[in-house]
Amino acid sequence: MTDFPDGLSTISDRYQIILCDVWGVIHNGRNAFEPACEALIKFREKGGQVCLITNAPVPKAQVIRYFEPLGISDQAFDDCVSSGDATREVLASRRADTFWRMGGDEGWEHDRFLYQGLDLNFESEDSADTILCIGLEDQQQDEPEQYRARLKAAADRGMDMICANPDKQVRVGDRLYWCAGALADIFEQEGGRVIYPGKPYAPIYDLALKKLGVEPTEAARDGILCVGDSPTTDIQGAVSQGFDSLYVGTGLKEHGADFEQETRALLEAYQTKATWAMPQLKW
Repeated sequence: MTDFPDGLSTISDRYQIILCDVWGVIHNGRNAFEPACEALIKFREKGGQVCLITNAPVPKAQVIRYFEPLGISDQAFDDCVSSGDATREVLASRRADTFWRMGGDEGWEHDRFLYQGLDLNFESEDSADTILCIGLEDQQQDEPEQYRARLKAAADRGMDMICANPDKQVRVGDRLYWCAGALADIFEQEGGRVIYPGKPYAPIYDLALKKLGVEPTEAARDGILCVGDSPTTDIQGAVSQGFDSLYVGTGLKEHGADFEQETRALLEAYQTKATWAMPQLKW
């Protein structure tokens, strides 16, 4: 049963660590959510640790470089771990593969941070043996279904996919954009095998706790709270890892006047459970 606290302050004494999503929780791609940042700062002032944990398909350095322009203080977190960081570890273990880069519309100059320094081999989609899926090739205009024939051909050839961003969509301002996770869905539907280093899977959580110097024991899990806006990645990820979760309504779904009823229906629709829920993260 999900409970609806007035703010993080009313439940903060239960937790020593917060693993907090980034996009949709502390900013929307254009501006910081000031109450959310203030809540994390106050949690840290009370002795808690905060690791930001995001499915962004780039390393930490590229995630946090935008924080200052958006208005996010470095006092709001101890560290940050991305799906890009976890993906780099997978890529480093598969240097013998040849990769088909399926990238975002900012081009390889942006995508290169994901694999820079790993000395990977890249080939065309017809000759590679592994897909490195970073996003749609034109995030502004493309729809995932446009890729089905190419993904089916890759699946039929027995290619694996490494999905650098398991999110299916992200909200930028008032618009939703498709992400790599939507392509991974289609690839799996066509019989392909997908490796997901990011949320809701274990590698990114293990990496986050390692950054904080915490062993993921059963005792430690009782003091960890995951905060996020996505039922499928943030909330289900917390459930899968045995952590408590806090759903916030500032991201993927636009909520109306009855936040509690809408949230209960949303979580039920996704067949998952949140420990707590609030319209926005605040102290």
